[in-house]
Amino acid sequence: MKFSNFFANVQVDEFSSTPKYLQLTNSILNAIEAGKLKKDDIVPSINELSFELEVSRDTAEKGYKHLKKMGVLGSVPGKGYYIVNDNIRQSQRVMLLFNKLSAHKKIVYDAFVETLGENVAIDFYIYNNDYALFKKLITNAKEDYSHYVIIPHFIEAGDNADDIINTIPKHKLILLDKSLPGVDGEYGGVYENFEKDIYNALEQALKPLAKYHTLKIIFPEKSYFPQEIIKGFNRFCHEYAFTHKIVHDISSEAVHSGEVYINLMEADLVALVERLISMKLKIGKDIGVISYNETVMKKIILNGITTISTDFYAMGVQAAQLVLTGDKKHIEVPFKLTLRASL
Repeated sequence: MKFSNFFANVQVDEFSSTPKYLQLTNSILNAIEAGKLKKDDIVPSINELSFELEVSRDTAEKGYKHLKKMGVLGSVPGKGYYIVNDNIRQSQRVMLLFNKLSAHKKIVYDAFVETLGENVAIDFYIYNNDYALFKKLITNAKEDYSHYVIIPHFIEAGDNADDIINTIPKHKLILLDKSLPGVDGEYGGVYENFEKDIYNALEQALKPLAKYHTLKIIFPEKSYFPQEIIKGFNRFCHEYAFTHKIVHDISSEAVHSGEVYINLMEADLVALVERLISMKLKIGKDIGVISYNETVMKKIILNGITTISTDFYAMGVQAAQLVLTGDKKHIEVPFKLTLRASL
C-alpha cells in the first residue's frame, strides 16, 4: 500500500465518542509528534482516507481542513495534501469519560473543550453507567494520557470503582461531578455536594413548599444517582416536619393534591406531567413539581419548571483549568434553586 506507514499510525476508534474528524486530527498530530510523519510527507487523498479508515468523505475533509487551519497541512491543486509543519507539540492529551450524554452533560463537555483550546487533544468516551465497560476502557487505554477526567456514576457494581480508578497515577486524575471516598492520594476534583445541595435548595424553597403537606422524591431503585441525595432530602423533611416518601416508580404511585414531586430523571418528569394533566391537577397550585438539572426547556414548559441544579458550565471550566494548571485542588461547584410557576 502506498500509504502503509500513514495508516499504521493514523486510526479512529469506533468506541470513542470524540467526533471522528477530531480523532483523525489528533491521530495525525500524534504521528507527527512521534516522528512517524514528517515535513513534506504526502498524505492520502480525501477519498483514500475515507475508504481506508471507513469514515465519510465529509469527515475526512473536515479533519484535513482543521489541520490546514492549524497550519499543519498544505495542499496543491492536482497534487493533494502534504505536511507543511512538523514542529507540533500538543501540550496535553486527555481521556474524558462520561457516564452518559445528556443536555446538561453537553454543557459540561462544551465548557471543558472550549476552555482547553485547540492545543489539547481529547479522547471522549461514554460508558453508559456500565462499570464493566468503564473498567475495560481504562484497562485497555493505549495512549499515554496526561490526564484522565472521569464522571464516576454507575448503576451496578460501582462499589468497586475506586479499585480501577486507583490504578491511574494520581497526578493524572481529575474526578468530575462526584467524589469517591475510596480513591486515595492527591488528585484534582470538581464535584457536587449532593446531600448539602438538596437540603439547602429545599430550605430556600421553604416558603412556597409551606402550602403543600407531603414531599416525594422520585428515585428509581436501579439508579446512578448518589444516595447522599436521599440523606439530604430525609434530613430536610425531618427538620421541617414534612410528610415524605421515596418513590421508585411514578407510573404506579398514587398522586394526590397537596404533594410536591422532586424529579431526578427527565423521563419521570414527562410521565408525571402527563399524569397531572390527565387528572386535571393544576401544577403549582394542586401539585408542586421540582426538577433536577436546569435546561432551556424547563424555563418555558408549563410557564416554567422549578429546578435545583449545579452550574454545569462552571464544572466544565474548572475541570479544564485543573488540566491546564496541574492543580490538585478539590472544588465544590455552586448549586442553586430557580423558583418558577411549578411550585
